[in-house]
Amino acid sequence: MTASTSPDIKSLSGFVWSIAEILRGDFKQSEYGKVILPFVVMRRLDCILEPTKDAVFAAYKSLPKGVDEETQDMILFGAAGDGIKVYNTSEMTFERLRGQDARQLHANLIDYIRCFSPNVRDIFLEKFLFTEQLKRLNDGKILWQVFERFCEIDLHPDAVSNIEMGYLFEELIRRFSEISNETAGEHFTPREVIRLIVELLIANDDTQLSGRGIIRQIYDPACGTGGMLALAEEALKRFNPSIKVDLFGQELNGESFGICKSDMLVTGHNPEQIAFGNTLTEDAHKDRKFHYMLSNPPYGVDWKKYQDPIKAEAANLGQSGRFGAGTPRISDGQLLFLQHMISKMRDDEDGSRIGIVMNGSPLFTGGAASGESEIRRWMLEHDWVEAIVALPTDLFYNTGIQTYVWLLTNRKPKQREGKVQLIDASGEQFWTGMRKSLGSKRREIPETARDQIVRLYADFLNGESGAGKVAKIFDTTDFGYREIRVERPLKLRFDITPETLDVLKSQKAFERLDSADQGAILAAIAGALSGKSFMDRAAFLKGLNKALKSADVNAGAAVIKAIIEALGSRDETAEICRDRDGKPEPDTQLRDHELVPLKEGWRDYFTREVKPFAPDAWVDESYVDGTDKRVGRVGYEINFNRYFYTYTPPRPLEEIDAELKTLEAEIAALLKEVVT
Repeated sequence: MTASTSPDIKSLSGFVWSIAEILRGDFKQSEYGKVILPFVVMRRLDCILEPTKDAVFAAYKSLPKGVDEETQDMILFGAAGDGIKVYNTSEMTFERLRGQDARQLHANLIDYIRCFSPNVRDIFLEKFLFTEQLKRLNDGKILWQVFERFCEIDLHPDAVSNIEMGYLFEELIRRFSEISNETAGEHFTPREVIRLIVELLIANDDTQLSGRGIIRQIYDPACGTGGMLALAEEALKRFNPSIKVDLFGQELNGESFGICKSDMLVTGHNPEQIAFGNTLTEDAHKDRKFHYMLSNPPYGVDWKKYQDPIKAEAANLGQSGRFGAGTPRISDGQLLFLQHMISKMRDDEDGSRIGIVMNGSPLFTGGAASGESEIRRWMLEHDWVEAIVALPTDLFYNTGIQTYVWLLTNRKPKQREGKVQLIDASGEQFWTGMRKSLGSKRREIPETARDQIVRLYADFLNGESGAGKVAKIFDTTDFGYREIRVERPLKLRFDITPETLDVLKSQKAFERLDSADQGAILAAIAGALSGKSFMDRAAFLKGLNKALKSADVNAGAAVIKAIIEALGSRDETAEICRDRDGKPEPDTQLRDHELVPLKEGWRDYFTREVKPFAPDAWVDESYVDGTDKRVGRVGYEINFNRYFYTYTPPRPLEEIDAELKTLEAEIAALLKEVVT
């Protein structure tokens, strides 16, 4: 629970949790949430709707025949009460159902659910698949026990406020996630990670968030169960209780969507602002812009099955669409989510701020001109990346890998313009071990460490200004490079021996000739050149052409190429092979690429780093960047290890020898005891 959760909510959470004990034996622990969470939602809605139940039922009965759904919703929402975006046309309430025949409870509950307004009915029937759980409860003879326990709790807003209801829901989701290790990480981000992201997002926004009449819109494109949205709102409300916060999100997983939309319902938000579907292919909040965006998108998830609309948008809309900067490799869509969020930044005085947690792949995967590199280039050249924070490993429920929080904005303060701050918060001073592991989660970030990370960021600290070795500031161009192609000349020698002629026989172009032509060519070469060696390709070709002409043999270009392949071999002492213009031909086997820092000219780099070791090398000046058309393809990567790695020298050999001798003596003493 959060620090501000009241004892009443803690005890209420414990009471609801105790209901799960009834399910033991009939349901797996990992299935408890499928029963308890929908019941909590239904009980909350029942308590909200009970005061106007009779008015809604009367309004429903008086509706004219054939009324359309939109008109019906408008009338019944009005009857339900101001600001209430849900109704139920059944006469029943939980209390009235409790007074009915217990044997009819299953049928009555199904009817009760089907009488909800369409926006809620869909959650129970299609996302929660709650009728299946009710059937299992009924078949197990425990439906009445579970239902009666829920009748005992009052979840009306007068008894449990919207904020307290959010705490309750958050606590239940967390506890059910923890006992369901196989699925916990799929829809639940640890709260200390969310709090860190939120605090980083608003760290320097005191002025913008102060005062009355402030409205902020928050968006999560992969919102899961809504934890990030809920905690972001909580943080803003804690800073400014009068602030109005609108929450928006989209989620692909049906059950997670159901939980998130239910959370919006039971906490007084507009549930229609939480959309179901694939954010990348069907943006449900098209043309909307947001003040704050935060997300924990899926790591390393293949997007092959829905690649067509994404690639079509990138190709057809370019920079006018969401994916104009490029598309990453098909095996990982994290950078697609980040581009999507950037497309929703506000172009006003306040601008937008983004916080997203991803694995290491978006930092460095992909070489120059690859989709990933071009996306990084686009973000850094537009100066949107403000900071990246490396988190400890083993923080998440379903993976122990290293993760990173990216912070972006289109309204950088003056001191951060053209700069990126890297913070290495992976060290042991930033985490504590958990007494009991929860899936892959073995560590957590304590509040003191969270405060330290936020201070490093908020004060824009550098290693030389009190941040030690854990925070460093770079120019955006420090992460850029030009990949130049370095060529070396092709040098071939030619030996005409029985062995090399046998190699020629296996060349495909030679095999396609008829046997008579094959024999004529072999005889011509062997007769004129057998036993000879050539250190110059031009001299060899002159001798070859003379031999073939003397034997009246006509060999096409493909066969000549096959002869060169078979009889030639690379030799550093041979003469350089040249083209018709007399220029050296490159040896593709010796081709190399050098990464030249973007701040340095490639000629100076080549002269210093390459020429002394390969005097005959040259730079292929036709290998140019697709954007600026200059020599070398531009790439960007952010390698944390390069900037924060600290060399630890090995122990002295004398110390290791002494330790080995001590161990040998101990082993000898133990063996002596066994023998005696």
